[in-house]
Amino acid sequence: MTAVESRPSGRGTASAEGDAGELGANSGRRPIGPLVKGFVALTKPRIIELLLITTVPVMFLAEQGVPDLWLVFATCFGGYLSAGGANALNMWYDRDIDALMDRTRSRPLVTGLISPTEGLVFGVSLAVISTVWFGLLVNWLSAALSLGALLFYVVVYTMILKRRTAQNIVWGGIAGCLPVLIGWSSVTNSMSWAAVILFMVIFFWTPPHYWPLSMRVKEDYARAQVPMLPVIASNKVVAKQIVLYSWIMVGVSLLLQPLGYTGWFYTAVALLTGGFWLWEAHALQARAKAGVTGAKLKEMRLFHWSITYVSLLFVAVAVDPFLR
Repeated sequence: MTAVESRPSGRGTASAEGDAGELGANSGRRPIGPLVKGFVALTKPRIIELLLITTVPVMFLAEQGVPDLWLVFATCFGGYLSAGGANALNMWYDRDIDALMDRTRSRPLVTGLISPTEGLVFGVSLAVISTVWFGLLVNWLSAALSLGALLFYVVVYTMILKRRTAQNIVWGGIAGCLPVLIGWSSVTNSMSWAAVILFMVIFFWTPPHYWPLSMRVKEDYARAQVPMLPVIASNKVVAKQIVLYSWIMVGVSLLLQPLGYTGWFYTAVALLTGGFWLWEAHALQARAKAGVTGAKLKEMRLFHWSITYVSLLFVAVAVDPFLR
């Protein structure tokens, strides 16, 4: 697979960047409301909600009870700043291909609401502020993990993997796993096998979570020449990979109980939610094998369930210490 040029020329992109430069030069004329909304949009707040869902419950597990509420706030706010900086830098770098895809062409760096220079400065500023925040108000292990997650997402995933390999989301997803470790380290200032297991759950969760969405919008990725797996492989192949990763994910999620980190409640939730996940994954594979395409493939059912699954699983992580 030939890598996409980092900055392909194109009328749409050039126009967007030209407009952005003009707006940047006349920043005083921009309404403050839309401008603030634009900077908030650069942080991708809805994705960050999911990151916090995997951070806070791990803090409860590490504490084996209710963690210090100030620490929870400091960790969540630092996590928002860090992930927001990573997302802003991702949109700064990807503004050329974002202009080519229907689902991303309204982003503020594409429309010109925010200039590329402003986006870059904003992202780097959040990266610096979040690292210092974690170091001074949480601990420096968490600060290092936070900075590592940001750099991995921006450099390894966005700049290296995304445009070059169908394994982009597999290995790039490591950045999304690190909030689990941050949640644990913020409480204990150390690591544990419990945190590593939950890290692996998210690692194996990410591909079968994202590939169904990629199946739905694969024309977008194809137009931007981003080699997501559904772009270069058939639905049958993608569904097979989804099933494989799903079985590994469910298996890993059940390791916490025999290793003594959780009790019956977490295990029951992991079995029930994991079982339903596998049902949906195999149903998607059956439809793909039968040659079903379009709306009847129903790939988004698994995507939407994947969000519910990870939410319920990590809520069980938080509740389980109180029931042991």
